[in-house]
Amino acid sequence: MSRPDGARRAGPESTASPVLRLGPRSIPLERVALMGVLNITPDSFSDGGRYVRPAAALAHAAEMVEQGAAIIDVGGESTRPGAQPVSADEEIDRVLPVIEALAKEVDVAISIDTTKPEVMRAAVAAGAVLINDVLALRAPGALEAAAALDVGICLMHMQGEPRTMQANPRYDDVVREVGAFLRGRVEAALAAGIARERLLIDPGFGFGKTLEHNLALLRGLGSFSDLGVPILAGLSRKSMIAKVLGLPVEERLPASLALALVAVQNGARILRVHDVAATRDAVRMWEAVYY
Repeated sequence: MSRPDGARRAGPESTASPVLRLGPRSIPLERVALMGVLNITPDSFSDGGRYVRPAAALAHAAEMVEQGAAIIDVGGESTRPGAQPVSADEEIDRVLPVIEALAKEVDVAISIDTTKPEVMRAAVAAGAVLINDVLALRAPGALEAAAALDVGICLMHMQGEPRTMQANPRYDDVVREVGAFLRGRVEAALAAGIARERLLIDPGFGFGKTLEHNLALLRGLGSFSDLGVPILAGLSRKSMIAKVLGLPVEERLPASLALALVAVQNGARILRVHDVAATRDAVRMWEAVYY
């Protein structure tokens, strides 16, 4: 999109590649890309149980693609605070029918939201082209599996683990500490042979952070641009909205859109969202102003 004379892009400039390589696919990032959330779980905080049947999951994914999602993020294990772990076999049983159907019937990049190398391998074999890992490839064997699979990787920060991460998270300087962690994981991925253009980072809003930590991270998001990889932000319907506004999950859309635009203003190139159409319209208006 051409810019009016004298206009410039708002927010921090990034050294990241304008294209995210996802195996045989690529996602251009000159404009913000949307990742639609598809939870194949009974206990996710926002839509647990709604899409456990493959037919319902496929229909919802197709709807999100029609609304503008460039990526569909399929998850078979909830990572909400207090969530209980599931076995790799159970996770595979949940996600594989959906990934296989999506790969055959919908022209979209498929992401697998998992920490387990067994699930990564099974999902990629079924058609996934992006691994979205809340542990940033720290589980035994995950880094090696991801390097061998030649797909995209999202490295997320989380303090602790899902069952206890919100018990008492502490930081001396959350922006500095999260940035140092992400830098270390990017370096580990590069050392393992994962190309930089396959990587993106996620500061992990709500994962082992208080409201104050989340707000500080959002304000300081631009500082992560110097890591040289695209930034993903997942703020949709998060509990930080309830802490500020006291709203239940089903009433958090306007606040989610506000947070999404702040994230974009501060350098995010991919937004992980539940409400694709509304986020698309909000972002396109932002881009009309600044591009």
